[in-house]
Amino acid sequence: MEYKKVKSETTTVTRDLRAFDKDTENIYQSVVIISKRSNQIAQEMKEELSSKLEEFASSTDNLEEVFENREQIEIARYYEQLPKPSLIAINSFLTDKVYYRVPEPENKL
Repeated sequence: MEYKKVKSETTTVTRDLRAFDKDTENIYQSVVIISKRSNQIAQEMKEELSSKLEEFASSTDNLEEVFENREQIEIARYYEQLPKPSLIAINSFLTDKVYYRVPEPENKL
């Protein structure tokens, strides 16, 4: 997916507040756009991780037997090292890679 290619920071960074309302002219609208994009990215990551880990699911429910699969551990480490969805969404928004539109208000007669 897209989040694998993004070169985003993995930790929090102090940012200029005015950079966020450059296009929308409203900081709150920008935050809503970023949060919705972040939720989309998080959902994509979760679905992909679940599908990869589904291969390692065992059909038996025995608490005594716990198998540590090296491939499963490597997959988990990879996803832990990825930047958080909010940081990816902020990076995408600030580099103008997010498409958004504002619906026009309905005219009440």
